Amino acid sequence: MNRDLKELEEVIGYKFADRRLLSHAMTHSSYANEHRWDKMRCNERLEFLGDAVLELVSSDFLFAAYQDMPEGDLTKTRASLVCEPTLAFCAEQIHLGEYLLLGKGEEATGGRFRPSVVSDGMEALIGAIYLDGGFANAKEFIHRFILNDIEHKQLFYDSKTILQELVQGHFEEPLTYELLKEEGPDHNKSFQVCARIGSREVGKGSGRTKKAAEQVAAYHGILTVKAEIEKMDQEAKMQRVISKTCI
Repeated sequence: MNRDLKELEEVIGYKFADRRLLSHAMTHSSYANEHRWDKMRCNERLEFLGDAVLELVSSDFLFAAYQDMPEGDLTKTRASLVCEPTLAFCAEQIHLGEYLLLGKGEEATGGRFRPSVVSDGMEALIGAIYLDGGFANAKEFIHRFILNDIEHKQLFYDSKTILQELVQGHFEEPLTYELLKEEGPDHNKSFQVCARIGSREVGKGSGRTKKAAEQVAAYHGILTVKAEIEKMDQEAKMQRVISKTCI
C-alpha cells in the first residue's frame, strides 16, 4: 500500500501548488494500465523531463565544482551520479518506493524496491517539481538529495573496481565475493554477500540482487582496506625514521 503523498512532501521539504503533478509523478505505467487509463497519465513523460533537468543541474554543478577536471572525467563522474543504481540509492533515502502507485502485478513482484522503478520515479519527481515550482526548486531538490555526499556516491558507484585495484596494489592474496545468505521468494529475494581478501572478510553487504549486495560489500571493503593501507604506510614511515636514527 502506498503512503500519503503529504508525507512525501514533508520528507523532501517541498509543497506542491498542484498536488496532481505529484500524484502523476508517482503513477507507474502498471497502475495506469491496470486501471485502463490513458498512457499519458503514467509518469513516463515526467521521467523524460526530469532526466533532462537532472543532467543539466548535475553538469552545471560538476563544471563549477571541478574546474580542473577534463571533459572525459566530467562525463564519467556525471554518469556515476545519475545512473540507475545511484538514483535508486538516493530514492531509498527518502523511501520513494513506498509512495508509488503500482499495478497489482508489479507490486507482487517487488516493483516497489526495483532499482529501475524507483530511479524512474525519482526522475519523474524532479520533472514534477520543475513544472510546479520552476528550475530553482528542482535544482534545490537535486542538490539536496542527489548531489549531496558526492564523494561517497562515486565511491559506491565504482566500489568493485576501486576495491580490486586497491587489493591488487597492496595485497598478495586475491579478492573474492562469497554469498552468505539468500532469502525470500523469487520475485522479492534478498542477498547477503561478503568480500574477502584470501580467507579474511573485509566487507559485508545486502541487496535485492547478488550484484547489488556485492557492490555494498565492496564499498565497506574499501573503507576497511583504506584504513589498513594507511596504517601500513604509517608503520613503514615510522620504521624508516627508526632506521635513520639508528644509523
